[in-house]
Amino acid sequence: MNTFISALLLGLSLILAIGAQNAFVLKQGLKKQYVFMICLICGLSDAILITLGVSGFGVIIQKFPLVITFSKYGGFLFLTIYAIRSIYSSITKTETIDTNTDIKATRVKSALICLALTWLNPHVYLDTVILLGSVSTQFPEQKLQFTLGAISASFIFFFSLGYGSRFLTPLFKKPKSWKVLDFIIGIIMLSIAIKLLLMK
Repeated sequence: MNTFISALLLGLSLILAIGAQNAFVLKQGLKKQYVFMICLICGLSDAILITLGVSGFGVIIQKFPLVITFSKYGGFLFLTIYAIRSIYSSITKTETIDTNTDIKATRVKSALICLALTWLNPHVYLDTVILLGSVSTQFPEQKLQFTLGAISASFIFFFSLGYGSRFLTPLFKKPKSWKVLDFIIGIIMLSIAIKLLLMK
């Protein structure tokens, strides 16, 4: 139980920082669009990466840094485009929530954006695969408990963020609130993109 709680707290401390993925989950939660699917994608992605890290895959990534390099430049390009679109949206759009969209296309698009924000972020590999993988070596006899604790942290955080954000819905009935959120998300995405480009 101590191992489980240690991994849970470590996982939460790594994921709590406002990043591109968290900002997207927050926005989907506020819009009440595919919240369960988005939270599930984020949680399952982390579960896969954490399991790989604990099983020793982090060593492979350190030996083959091409994975990090690809995600670095791919993530920079994707985040820059997303940031520009968010900032542009904050200037031009006036509606509160866009409901005039094709459901199937929007579901697929939302899933693809979520996957890109997760798997094209080098910090995800550094935090989950390498860092958590390294820490797990301190618990050689309790790797299963460590893995479950870290995975639980991801699921608890993402579902809390996705469904908890609806308490802010009254605030976002005003178009101005959405414009401010889009602008903030755009700035967050752009700053993360620049950090990725400068990352060595």
